[in-house]
Amino acid sequence: MKDSTSSDVPALHASDEEAEKFNLDPHLVNLLLHEPFFSHLLRRMSKERTEAISTAGVIVKDESLFMLWNPKFLAALESLEVRGLLKHECYHLVFNHCTGRRQEPPLLWNWATDLAINSLIPSRELPTMGLVPGRPIDLSHISDPSQLEKWKKISEFIEGLPVKKASEWYMEMIKSNKDISKMIEESAEGGMIPFDDHDGWGQLSDEERQILEGKIKSALSEAVKKCDRTGQWGSVSADTQTQLRQMVSDSVDWKRVLHNFCGRSQRMNKARTHKKINRKYPYIHPGTKKGHSANLAVFIDQSGSVSNSDLELFFGALNSFGRITSFTIFPFDTSVDEKGSVRWKRGKKLPPKRTRYGGTSFHAVESYIKKKGAEFDGHIILTDGEAGDPGVSIQRRCWVLLPDQKLLFNPHPSDVVVKMKQGA
Repeated sequence: MKDSTSSDVPALHASDEEAEKFNLDPHLVNLLLHEPFFSHLLRRMSKERTEAISTAGVIVKDESLFMLWNPKFLAALESLEVRGLLKHECYHLVFNHCTGRRQEPPLLWNWATDLAINSLIPSRELPTMGLVPGRPIDLSHISDPSQLEKWKKISEFIEGLPVKKASEWYMEMIKSNKDISKMIEESAEGGMIPFDDHDGWGQLSDEERQILEGKIKSALSEAVKKCDRTGQWGSVSADTQTQLRQMVSDSVDWKRVLHNFCGRSQRMNKARTHKKINRKYPYIHPGTKKGHSANLAVFIDQSGSVSNSDLELFFGALNSFGRITSFTIFPFDTSVDEKGSVRWKRGKKLPPKRTRYGGTSFHAVESYIKKKGAEFDGHIILTDGEAGDPGVSIQRRCWVLLPDQKLLFNPHPSDVVVKMKQGA
């Protein structure tokens, strides 16, 4: 948003002394510890301390990404709010809000993108003046009755919006309400503290925009790969993780994601052997031989909504992974077919086989895991997703969904969600 000059707006800026003491580095370290995805992205940007802008923002300079930040503004925020601001800036880049998806008029688009982004950030990480769908705006600082009346209408409008909609959806809602859009346009002259600054993006040439989008996608692809490799995504929801993977689908293979899940589920095996020399007591005590193995349970949805061709797709995917690890296969519908389970040994291939035709219950899978989960390092559910939320699992869980299918509920943060591609 544009900077605000109204006397009705609180000066959300720290003193010169506080600004002088403010150091961004500890906040970047904190981000690395708690939010690895955003930390990966920010490492690709140069950070520049400046008072040229009143808040913070990401700009392009010499075909490179820079994050500008005003020490007076950041020093006035709580630590969690600084974290939220850093995540907010990353999301603008990730979702191409300032490049390929940019719309006119800029101020309304800024509001729409802020509403979309702030739906994904915990409210405790956002200052009270941040735009959050479903949450009223803090109007305690406004003393002018006419200004207060205007901002009450805007606040009621924001409070009535649903969360987690696309920026284009919020843009359409704002533009379709002529009174609200007019009041927002008037706020460019005062009335609202901005959370960040988007100036300068409209002046990019087509060539500069293409170069920038390439840099952003490269950084995003690298961040997604690293987080999938380590299994550490911080607060990024499973639903958003899936969306991010789709955005870099030419770089991130769903099979590789599943492969990484299998690899991270491996356990360490140790055995004593005289063939290995004990470094501390050579030739006195036996050495240690280390090996790795994974013991995974794979639950294949065989409900009536999953066709035989879908089963062939599932078994085709598992045949490729049978080369790297071993599974125990369990058919299921409304219950787990324990008698029909098959131990899939490494290197072995199995033809598709159906034993069930009923409805679908993911609760049946999780009930089985609660009873027998100690035997496995994690479990994979291959499904079309058409059943209710079974709740948080007691162990690592990966959902593998048929092409063009999705879960009927929001995945839990600890879940890994993989969407298969037709013919891949």
